[in-house]
Amino acid sequence: MKPPVARKPSGRDARDNMKEKEKEIKEREKEREKTPRVLKYRCCYRNTIWDVLKSRGMKECTEGDTEWDLMWADKEWMRDVFDQHHLAEHQRVNHFRNHFELTRKDNLIKNLKRAKRQLEKEDKHSEASKYSFFPTTYLLPSEYALFLEEWKKHPTGTVWIMKPIGRAQGKGIFLFNKLNQISNWKKDYKGMTTPEGVVAPEAYIVQQYLHNPYLVGGKKFDMRIYALVTSYYPLKCYVHRSGFARFSNHRYSNDISNITNNYVHLTNVAVQKTSKSYHAAGCKWNVRNLRQFLISKHGQEAVNELFWEQVILRALCAVQRVMINDKHCFEMYGYDIILDANLKPWLLEVNASPSLSADTEEDHTLKFGVLNDVLDIIDFEHKLKGNEEHMGGFDLIYDQATGFNAETSYLGFHVKPRDINVPRTLGKNPQSIETVRYNQRVQQTSQPI
Repeated sequence: MKPPVARKPSGRDARDNMKEKEKEIKEREKEREKTPRVLKYRCCYRNTIWDVLKSRGMKECTEGDTEWDLMWADKEWMRDVFDQHHLAEHQRVNHFRNHFELTRKDNLIKNLKRAKRQLEKEDKHSEASKYSFFPTTYLLPSEYALFLEEWKKHPTGTVWIMKPIGRAQGKGIFLFNKLNQISNWKKDYKGMTTPEGVVAPEAYIVQQYLHNPYLVGGKKFDMRIYALVTSYYPLKCYVHRSGFARFSNHRYSNDISNITNNYVHLTNVAVQKTSKSYHAAGCKWNVRNLRQFLISKHGQEAVNELFWEQVILRALCAVQRVMINDKHCFEMYGYDIILDANLKPWLLEVNASPSLSADTEEDHTLKFGVLNDVLDIIDFEHKLKGNEEHMGGFDLIYDQATGFNAETSYLGFHVKPRDINVPRTLGKNPQSIETVRYNQRVQQTSQPI
């Protein structure tokens, strides 16, 4: 007698099995919510965020344990590991998958330019004119010819600044006012190999240098502002009150003889701390103290016109339609904004992993508070009602789902996001090549994210 032949599962059987698995997962989630338990985390860092997680009584997962509630990941983990996980309903990750659409220098400028062009096509010229908070920028070497045409329009001696697209903390940045200084860069570059095996120059952006920065005590500074995005569709954004200003260690000078002196021109802490005269406590200033200083110098009305929350929000609107939204993801960004002598804010860059290390007790207290407030908003404990406008130091400035628009922030600056229009479309293939490749990879894999 022949043994019975195993019946090949039909499509209906596979669907039934999938439904059973989904049912089991939902039942486990319900039991998880009913049963008090210790929240678990994994963390790629050993700095202030680790201190915050421990202080909240959360338990660190052992190697190989995937039953965490929070993964505080670095960018490398997102690139190499995130796609391999099927996240449970309760799990959260601190980056959006293609955050680089906002946080890589070249992609940020590309998306801002595209949003501005699209608004102009839609005859929203008033809104398009407000996308003037980033300097004239080109990508090298691919846009070198366009840059040369722009170069010819400016007076001899105009200063430009070069920034590598993939590095942080001021590494690789330099100023120049002669084209032969770029020729030297092309000879000395740290090359990168293309998929075709061709060695090409490292990609940089070149921007017209802001020659008239606002000075305090003769020193240049920029501001680090923390923004938290919990969703891109619909867009929901918070801004924290405890940002800070970062000062250069040396007095600012436009003299061409100082063009190579990064202590004069760059405010990055990683750069300034290498100076022999560096003093950590003297190179940072709470943004609320900065506001009081500006009011004393220019008056309440002038300071209220500092729309840097609008800079934050417009940058998010520019990438909203290309960002891969995921209910498991949130992200705290570090916006670097500088004021010119006319009190106009300019966006320098957006950081996906703003420094969480602290070099003073005051710095640790500030960052500890910001991160603790982030976790309160993510609400692993399910304590919130969902309609809170203020959480710790964070103020909700925009909630597309409810139509909430903050008129002013806690700091007293007018926000007026009602004036902000999102482009209806961003045209064909608006995403960066990295995002396109990611989407193709997801379609080819059977393991959902």
